[in-house]
Amino acid sequence: MHTSWEEAGWEQLGDGVARRRMPGWDETIGVIAGTTGVMIVDTGATLRDGADLRRAIRGVLGRDVTHIALTHPHFDHVLGTAAFAGVEVFGAAGLGELLRRGKDELRHDAVRHGVDRDAAAEAADLLVAPHHHVHDQLTVELGDRQVLLANVGPGHTAHDLAVLVPGRGGSPEIVFCGDLVEESGEPQAGPDALPQRWPGALDRLLALGGEDARYVPGHGAVVDAGFVRAQRAALAARFGVAPS
Repeated sequence: MHTSWEEAGWEQLGDGVARRRMPGWDETIGVIAGTTGVMIVDTGATLRDGADLRRAIRGVLGRDVTHIALTHPHFDHVLGTAAFAGVEVFGAAGLGELLRRGKDELRHDAVRHGVDRDAAAEAADLLVAPHHHVHDQLTVELGDRQVLLANVGPGHTAHDLAVLVPGRGGSPEIVFCGDLVEESGEPQAGPDALPQRWPGALDRLLALGGEDARYVPGHGAVVDAGFVRAQRAALAARFGVAPS
């Protein structure tokens, strides 16, 4: 017998759409289920995270993940990918090359943030780069539903991907934003951020989802378009970017 999303510790966002806020770094993991495919959005900070997510999704749906969308190249969003053997991986154009050449940096970053040294090394060594590169927008078929992947960055990083899930039966669209949007704290602009271009990325994100969409941050509670606009304004003021 299958468990429900809530029983498995996930928040159901819509028909066949759920997310989990992971312990440790509070990163959001999304899942979108169609009749013939299941997409996970990001994979956690370790191979153990990835394996736990894989088992949890199978326990609810009774089938395995078939597609992975990686929103950006930070350790807490990508290092669980190798736990999903044989799955099609999607990322913004250029992400694959960055992950291939930046494994040591990812490993160091994970350890710096508290990941066990051996776990970080194993995940970095086995890291899977995207098989499919999203330059602008790409539609992925999951059977009875389509998911739109959009390269809306750069901003939080040079390779920011958003995932749009069209609404059903009058329900709003759902947009997985990665760390372009953060609700549980101020957006983090690390050394790989492009702060002058970040407000423009949020403009593209808002154009993608529209006024009535539910926006799922990389960290924190689900927000609305008004929150995203306010964060866009705050980032523009913080980094000296002209208003849109």
